Amino acid sequence: MADAKIPYSLNSKAVAEATKVWMHKRGVTVTEIAELVMLLQKKYYPNLTMEECVHNVEMVLSKREVQNAVLTGIQLDVLAEEGKLLTPLQDMIENDEGLYGVDEILAFSIVNVYGSIGFTNYGYVDKLKPGVLERLNDKTTGEIHTFLDDIVGAVAAAASSRIAHRKQAEREQELGLPHAPEDVEEAAKKPAAGSDLPE
Repeated sequence: MADAKIPYSLNSKAVAEATKVWMHKRGVTVTEIAELVMLLQKKYYPNLTMEECVHNVEMVLSKREVQNAVLTGIQLDVLAEEGKLLTPLQDMIENDEGLYGVDEILAFSIVNVYGSIGFTNYGYVDKLKPGVLERLNDKTTGEIHTFLDDIVGAVAAAASSRIAHRKQAEREQELGLPHAPEDVEEAAKKPAAGSDLPE
């Protein structure tokens, strides 16, 4: 009797760790992404700290959908660097072809995690290409970051959206308005489900 195939089982911790490792290998730090967040949000929240920006980037990177996009994009960049993709995809990714928009589509899956307001932030940093994005777009290094530059911009945009949502929630709480938690982190701070419901 043939051995029964062991069913695939998702290891979320391994996926999260691989995301950190690959971003490090590709030379991108959480602090650099947080600097983009600060650039996007300091006008609206003058008291915003780098610690808050770093925290929000880390929270975005903790999302499985984001990790999936990061790992997929980086692997395609690496394979293109090694010349291992089939033509014409190899040429399109290697040259960051203007009509090839799949890198942006992958980035949109990250931007969407915290709602549509992230699109404005993403469009802004994608056009301006400040900080780490300028380095990732330097074509003279021999490295290919066709996907990673969009991914980094999208993570910054999503973290900015997360901040905007949370700041709005803080305002509502200060005004005593009803408020639903934005995410699990905030929900965990609340009393147990049902404990604050009317009798």
